[in-house]
Amino acid sequence: MIVTPASKREDLLPSLGILVAAIMWGVFWIPVRGVESSGIGAAWTSVLIFAVSAVTFLPMVFFRWRIMLKGGGNILLAGFLSGLAFALYTIALNLTDVIRVILLFYMTPLWSTLLGILVLNEKLTANRVIGLILAFSGLMVVLGAGYQFPVPSNLGDWLALFSGLLWSFASVRLFQGGAEMLLEKVFLFVFFAFLCSILFALLPLGHETSMPDPSLLRDAWGWIFVIAMLMLPMTFLTIWPTTLLSPGRVGMLLMADVVAGVASAAILTEEAFGYRELTGTVLIVSAGVVEVMRQQKIKSHS
Repeated sequence: MIVTPASKREDLLPSLGILVAAIMWGVFWIPVRGVESSGIGAAWTSVLIFAVSAVTFLPMVFFRWRIMLKGGGNILLAGFLSGLAFALYTIALNLTDVIRVILLFYMTPLWSTLLGILVLNEKLTANRVIGLILAFSGLMVVLGAGYQFPVPSNLGDWLALFSGLLWSFASVRLFQGGAEMLLEKVFLFVFFAFLCSILFALLPLGHETSMPDPSLLRDAWGWIFVIAMLMLPMTFLTIWPTTLLSPGRVGMLLMADVVAGVASAAILTEEAFGYRELTGTVLIVSAGVVEVMRQQKIKSHS
């Protein structure tokens, strides 16, 4: 296992960025649940979330639409894959058990590592192997799933599995494109997530497909404001590090989402946080530490 000194390491700041984004995603259930408590259906909650987020980007689109057009198909594909991935993840949460969704989605470090080897010609390092073992062990421990991995058995399970796979492909495309046109990539992420959320909300998947009563928005405006304020920094800290860091590292550090979600649920609800949750948390955190102990060179992209 390789340990690299922290001095002059350009990869540490984006690694910290994706870690912060993961923590924000982990507590994002709080405003989402607040919107749902106003009476808006679960399927339409995701539509509302991404719609509000897209609106916050309109001033940027007005001034930078010519720059966005220069990105061509590559930036559109990256935005579509990333937006679709998170739209599928949100929908999956409403169609199957949350534990199954998390377990199936967070196969992403494995998919991303494989894609990094096949597409980006990366080498499988000892740090990555140890990190994967620690991460998946911690994930199954903290969620109380033992060592029995769920085999997809319903639509929600398959959506969760495909969302993780799509995010792995999206992270590869974002990494290949580099850190140029960041605001445009963030907007396209939100925009395609919004479009895909509308599509799934209108499909007959066992939930209410009719649009919610606009009067319900009066009760949700406070939570909508919170979401609007969170979405820009959260999506930026998701996309920016992904353009710089190995897809495998991004997938590994995003697993802090699980820790933040379990911890916040324990604080704000009656969910337990005992020795099992603590053990799983330590394992997941250790996986992230092992991963970042090895320096990743930040390459310039043309």
